[in-house]
Amino acid sequence: MKNLSSRSADSVTGHISINGQTRDEDYLKKMSCYIMQEDLLQPWLTVQEAMQFAVDLKLDNISQKAKSIAIDEILNILRLRHAKDTTTECLSGGERKRLSIALELVSNPPIVFLDEPTTGLDEISAAQCTDLLKSLVRLGRTIICSLHTPSASIFAKFDHIYVIAAGQCIYRSTVHNLVPFVRQIGIECPKHYNPADFVIEISAGEYGSEWISRMINAVDAEFPIVPVSRRTRFEFQYKTKISKVPWFKQFVVLSRRMLLQLRRNKSYMYLKISLYIFLGFVVGSLFLNIGNDGSKTLSNFTFCFACLIILLYVPMSPVLMHFPSEVQLVKREYFNMWYDLSPYYCAFTIVNIPGQILLSSIYLLMVYVITNQPLELSRCAMFFSTCFMCAFIAESMALVIASTLNVVNCTFVGPVISTPLVLVAIQGIGETESLSIYRKLIMYLSYIRYGIEGLLVALYGYNREKLYCPPTEIFCPFGTPRQVLRTMQMEHVVFWVDIIALIIILICLRALSYYLLRQRLKPNKMFQALHLIGRIIKNHLNIDN
Repeated sequence: MKNLSSRSADSVTGHISINGQTRDEDYLKKMSCYIMQEDLLQPWLTVQEAMQFAVDLKLDNISQKAKSIAIDEILNILRLRHAKDTTTECLSGGERKRLSIALELVSNPPIVFLDEPTTGLDEISAAQCTDLLKSLVRLGRTIICSLHTPSASIFAKFDHIYVIAAGQCIYRSTVHNLVPFVRQIGIECPKHYNPADFVIEISAGEYGSEWISRMINAVDAEFPIVPVSRRTRFEFQYKTKISKVPWFKQFVVLSRRMLLQLRRNKSYMYLKISLYIFLGFVVGSLFLNIGNDGSKTLSNFTFCFACLIILLYVPMSPVLMHFPSEVQLVKREYFNMWYDLSPYYCAFTIVNIPGQILLSSIYLLMVYVITNQPLELSRCAMFFSTCFMCAFIAESMALVIASTLNVVNCTFVGPVISTPLVLVAIQGIGETESLSIYRKLIMYLSYIRYGIEGLLVALYGYNREKLYCPPTEIFCPFGTPRQVLRTMQMEHVVFWVDIIALIIILICLRALSYYLLRQRLKPNKMFQALHLIGRIIKNHLNIDN
């Protein structure tokens, strides 16, 4: 079905013609919609809001009044008006399926592809869904869908059917001609038997493989395949120009939608805030009042390192858990030409910045005050900005992983990749000058190294006054901040160099995640080859996706 609708990300060869002329893939994408088997709907939106965002993203140069009229008409046709104020999570299976169809009908596509629209529905909901599709056909649309084991009543509602066995067509005609066709081949369909079940049993080889061959030969003899001439490829001209919503408007609409979803998901936000507060109390109590104590400088180094570890795993985990499912939603909307990938990615990036800063600030304010760090504005700004950059980088690393893998693999790969970054960042602390050049190179490949340098310079650099040494301490070697940096061999570290390095790493990771997400949606030949190799390995080792 994906291949027919020009929405397959795999490399597939062959010829598809429409009305005897070669298919134009780009035009077919614009003139059709593809509704997946799984009802992927944006969470935390009501039916009315989901329809409004779909209209804003798919229709341009139309007044708000006309959009409202179109939404009301579609909701009436699909019998969803009573549920317009219901969130998508609270819809029944049949209502979710109807909403999936309604979201694609806002652009009034003449062709609708559906992948098993009745799967997962009870008999009544499946019949209602089929009746709905039949009513759309009467309104002038072409409905193409795949079905497995339909009931006799549902099967009888279709105008034309196409039955496949072992990749070959064994029947293509009307429903009423199916029984006479198999009788002509030599097989009699029992009375009071569902013709759909009967032809599926034939295609499964329950009556012998020779009947499949006979049906294939009969179909080929009745409907010979005519090769499509390559000369007709550019002869099929389209005069209809389909307007596209401008980039900035897509960005604004997507940003509004994401902000609304963040505001609605209060329990998730409260959970994250509680987690950061809890971690702030734990870390603050462990390192209480050590910031200005010269006898506890090494403990303060451990505190800085703990902050970076927390701002590695805590921002990373939610992305690894949630973004793979977000990718599936993006696939549906991107394949159906709702928006381009770049405005979505920009909106996703910008909308998440305030939340990450807010959550990190809650933790940092608590631990910074509780641990008695220097309350100088410049040092606070340097400390906080370094931590913010590290949190954004951790989130970007998670995006790189989640743009490529499913949620199960993400939760495994994320920590596995993070552990070496932590280990190489702290190697050679205090003996950096004696390290070989390749070990230094490996050390500075980890963003955590730049982070720990930035935090220590922010706390002990730039001519900080001497630290307090308790009278009970006979020997206090780290009472002088310069001595702390000299011992760590960070005396000549420049804070802004570390910040620039973190910014470069952040930009590279964001660009890489965008590239990988784009390849996930529309892979080039190299990624198609890698995907094929991976699929072969999975099939050989019996690894589930």
